[in-house]
Amino acid sequence: MRAAVIVFPGSNCDRDIAVALERATGAPPAMVWHKDADLPTGLDFVAVPGGFSFGDYLRCGAIAARAPVMRAVADFARGGGHVLGVCNGFQILIEAGLLPGALMRNAGLSFVCRDARLKVETSASAFTAGYSPDEVVTIPVAHHDGNFFASADLVARLEDEDRIAFRYLDNPNGSAADIAGVLSENRRVLGMMPHPERAVDPVHGGTDGARLFAGLEAALGEEAGARAQA
Repeated sequence: MRAAVIVFPGSNCDRDIAVALERATGAPPAMVWHKDADLPTGLDFVAVPGGFSFGDYLRCGAIAARAPVMRAVADFARGGGHVLGVCNGFQILIEAGLLPGALMRNAGLSFVCRDARLKVETSASAFTAGYSPDEVVTIPVAHHDGNFFASADLVARLEDEDRIAFRYLDNPNGSAADIAGVLSENRRVLGMMPHPERAVDPVHGGTDGARLFAGLEAALGEEAGARAQA
């Protein structure tokens, strides 16, 4: 899997996700600066990391979503590339129009930083292929604006289309229908507030996040093999 990590002013989880990807793939990802107009050629996967891009001014992710590189990320996603947005990255992907809904201030109006227990809602994506449906995993959260807002109609559509990737078992932020992560219509873009890159080593207190990256590597390898045989 050939991967890249997008870096914005204020990103603070870019190295974490790069380490997680290198553990899963055996190769360091390309680090791409927000002012770059193009992505490296031959990519399979792009990560948009957490942090506080541009100081969270205006709205979280609003400025970063209009960075030059995000036009290339949008083209990559719409062309079938796999994109993961974590925390601030999820906010950026929503602001860029790659995922539905909105992320608002936590219901408790305070920053939340703790482990969160999640239920895996689907394994029918490259991102969740390493888990079983209804499995419970523990992934840390650390956010102030992680309250996923969606109308009842949107929630129903996400449920009907099996596009809810993870749900909170103990909702830390007030998200609609306890949603912690959602997939795009083509299932190749995932946005999630919990940080899987912070759960890839036993010293982190758990390794449930490592399975997301390992499952992604395996799923994309199978996809590449199928293309080669076609």
